[in-house]
Amino acid sequence: MKLGIVQFKPRKGEVEANLEALGEVFAQLAAEPEPYDLIVLPEAALTGYFLEGAVYELTLSAETLAQRLAKLWRAKGGAQRPVDLTIGFFENDSGNYYNSAMYLHVTPERHEVIDARAHEIVHVHRKMFLPTYGVFDEERFLSRGRRLAAFDTRFGRFAILICEDMWHALMPTIAAIKGARAIIVPSASPGRGLGGDGELESVRFWHELLHAQAIEHGIFIFYAGLAGFEGGKGMTGSSCVVDPRGRTLATAPPLGACVIRAEIDFGEVDLARASLPLLGDLNAVLPDLLLDEELISHARVQE
Repeated sequence: MKLGIVQFKPRKGEVEANLEALGEVFAQLAAEPEPYDLIVLPEAALTGYFLEGAVYELTLSAETLAQRLAKLWRAKGGAQRPVDLTIGFFENDSGNYYNSAMYLHVTPERHEVIDARAHEIVHVHRKMFLPTYGVFDEERFLSRGRRLAAFDTRFGRFAILICEDMWHALMPTIAAIKGARAIIVPSASPGRGLGGDGELESVRFWHELLHAQAIEHGIFIFYAGLAGFEGGKGMTGSSCVVDPRGRTLATAPPLGACVIRAEIDFGEVDLARASLPLLGDLNAVLPDLLLDEELISHARVQE
């Protein structure tokens, strides 16, 4: 599978301008001789992240966004090639507002098939952990998702975790137990802290987290980070692709828009899990953990 991660730098609140800029990226990608199978964009890619109350004016339904993206991809030279797209967006679902990410399949154009669908929404994940601390205020304006699902694609079973979702170790574990062989992580992470080596601590934390989760679960991780500045807060980009053995296959710098590319061989998942069968061990022990009365009682107390 040929993967492209678009580290996007949107203009805050300007959806049409950002779609136009995305169209230029699509044209570049569609013109490459070797077609892309999956293209991943960050959290809040078409609006910027720090919107507060303005978020309600910039939400889209999943179907509206799917139609616009499919039309844009085809118009920019991708009409003859199937492609899968993942993008983070603020979703309006019948008056309920979410921080969501959509996995979309765009079909090739076939003139002889009049009723062919131009696209299929494969899955929409709604962010479950909405940070409301420090510079964050998500849960004040948005509803949280209620379910983490793994879903089938033409490349195998995937899951999506949006930004803070990935920081809770239970989330990638559940995704892997449900059969995911890759986790897509759209993110909008502002930079925080400066280490002695000049690297932002938030970037270092992300890299350590992604590598550890990839190794533990024998899973690919596709991380797409938002870039640019919003109200003095710099988004740290640092998009990357990590393989099931914790090796970095491609990485982007913290600043600026760019595209990184990687060739993905999902046979590596089987090899990694065979050599380090942690996920298999977890599946064996999990029933005992779930029936632990002390754990259940403690969780209720915390509520």
